Amino acid sequence: MNGSGLPPRRLLVTGGCGFIGSNFIHFLLREHPDVAVVNLDKLTYAGNPDNLRDLEGDSRYRFIRGDIADADVVEQAMVGVDAVVNFAAETHVDRSLFGADDFIRTDVHGTYVLLRAAQVAGAGRFIQVSTDEVYGDVPPGKRSRESDPLHPRSPYAASKAGGEMQCIAFWETYRLPVIITRASNNVGPRQHPEKAVPLFVTNALRGEPLPVYGDGRQRRDWLYVEDHCRALDLLLRRGEPGEVYNIGADNERENVEVAALVLRELEKPLGLIRHVEDRPGHDRRYALDSSKLRALSWAPRHGFEEALRATVRWYVENEWWWRRVREGDFARFYAAQYGHRLGGATGG
Repeated sequence: MNGSGLPPRRLLVTGGCGFIGSNFIHFLLREHPDVAVVNLDKLTYAGNPDNLRDLEGDSRYRFIRGDIADADVVEQAMVGVDAVVNFAAETHVDRSLFGADDFIRTDVHGTYVLLRAAQVAGAGRFIQVSTDEVYGDVPPGKRSRESDPLHPRSPYAASKAGGEMQCIAFWETYRLPVIITRASNNVGPRQHPEKAVPLFVTNALRGEPLPVYGDGRQRRDWLYVEDHCRALDLLLRRGEPGEVYNIGADNERENVEVAALVLRELEKPLGLIRHVEDRPGHDRRYALDSSKLRALSWAPRHGFEEALRATVRWYVENEWWWRRVREGDFARFYAAQYGHRLGGATGG
C-alpha cells in the first residue's frame, strides 16, 4: 500500500461469509490486530453466518447484509474504507450450467458497481479475486502465465473473466489501483459441500458414493486456503496496481486420486468412488505459473497431503456445520445434479 509495507487499516471484504472470504477475515484479524474489517455479504446459499460467528462482539468486525450489485448499499459500506477485497461471486461451475443469469449479475455487474463506488470513495487498493478457470483448458506441459489470453469455457469462468475486464478498464481509464488475482482450486475449512473435496468428505462420512465426473483424470492444482490468504495479504501491501498475479501451489492431482486419498484418510472403502456422466465443457487441466508472485517472497507452506488431511479433520470435527448446510438448498441441488448420474454410475 505504501512505503512502510503496512496493510490498510480498514478493509471492505465482500462475500466474507463464504469459504475463502471467511478464512481471509479470520486471517486478517489474527495477523493484524490494528486492522478493522467491514464484511458485505448477500447471504446467498453459499454465504454462511456460522463461518464468522466467533467474531460476534469483536469491535474490529462489522457485518452488513447486502448485494454488491446494489449501488446504495455498496456506497454505505465503502465509507471510510482504505481497500477492497472482492470475493463476492457466484462460483460453482455446475450451477452456472443450469443458468448463468445470477453469475452475470453478480460477477460482472456487481464488480462494476463495486469499482465505481471504490473510485468515488478514493479507495487505496482494490483486489479482485478471480480464478485460474479464466484461462480455460491447459495442455500437458504448459502452465498459464498472467499474460496468456483468456479462454473461459463455462458460464462461470466467462462471468469471472467479465469481472476482470471491468477491473482492467477502471485501471486504464481512472487509474483505480486494481490488482487481479487468479488462484487455483482451494481446499480447507468452511467450504460449501457442493465443491469436490467437501462433497467427497461429507459423502464418505455418510457412507454415500463419491461422484467422480467421467474418467476422473481431470487435473487440478490444489492450494490450501490459508496459503491463499497469505498471498492476498501480501498483495495488499506489496502488489503492483494494474497487475495480475497467479496464485498456485504446484500440487497437481487427478480428481479420482483426490477422491481416493479422502477415502483412505477416513478409512473408507475405495468402492465408494462412482464414475458418473461428465459435465459439459469440463476442462481437463488447470496449471499456473506463479513465479511473479513468488518473486515477492511468497510460497505455499502446506503440501497437498497435509492440506487435505487438515481439511478432512475439520469436517470430521465439525459435523454440526456441514449437516446443517446439506439439509437446505444443497439437497435439492444434489438431487438435480447427481441423481440421474448416480443412477447409471459405475464403481471405481
